[in-house]
Amino acid sequence: MISQCVWLYHRFPLSFREVEEFVLQRGVIVSYETIRRWCAKFGQAYANGLRRHWPRTGDKWHLDEVFIKIDGGLKYLCRAVDQDGNVLDILVQSRRDKAVARRFFQKTREVPRAVVTDKLRPHGAAHREVMPSVEHRQSKYLNNQAENSQQPTRQRERAMKGFRSVGGAQRSLSAFSGISPHCRPHRHLLTAPDHRAEMAIRFAIWDHVTGVAGTAATT
Repeated sequence: MISQCVWLYHRFPLSFREVEEFVLQRGVIVSYETIRRWCAKFGQAYANGLRRHWPRTGDKWHLDEVFIKIDGGLKYLCRAVDQDGNVLDILVQSRRDKAVARRFFQKTREVPRAVVTDKLRPHGAAHREVMPSVEHRQSKYLNNQAENSQQPTRQRERAMKGFRSVGGAQRSLSAFSGISPHCRPHRHLLTAPDHRAEMAIRFAIWDHVTGVAGTAATT
């Protein structure tokens, strides 16, 4: 039940109360506060487990920032994805300057062939310090991959009606960025049979990561 609640919360733009109602319809009584604690306790662990099953990171990275609402104010959500849309990392920050851009470049663990960003000057300055040998392309027209990857986060933000703190947003979105993409294959690129086959594989991985498969085997 824990893995089911965590999956529902991160797969669909639902609030904790709405997840509570979903499982109540199945005859399970659990409070929305318990579901919130489950997501906080197990969400990141599940996300880390899923990332170990992700394909190899691509060699072309796209970086983008958007505003998110935190405690009534606006902060920056920085996100890096590869050319296939796989999320590499996220970082929630109060500022948008060279120090933040440098920290984001340093936070990543691999070195890409090319980096694509918008024309924000701190990106260029940080790139020259941290990855001077990596090709850097700056264009708002080449960064659709990163911009499109922000859409599920926007849905999550609307469902939550904003975040309460920078730290809480970082923890929540870090888990979300690991779980949500696993549940969202590129449906528009797959036929219906291929989509069902892909989802069967992903459900099996989810069960393995969350321990459901082991539980079923012992019952």
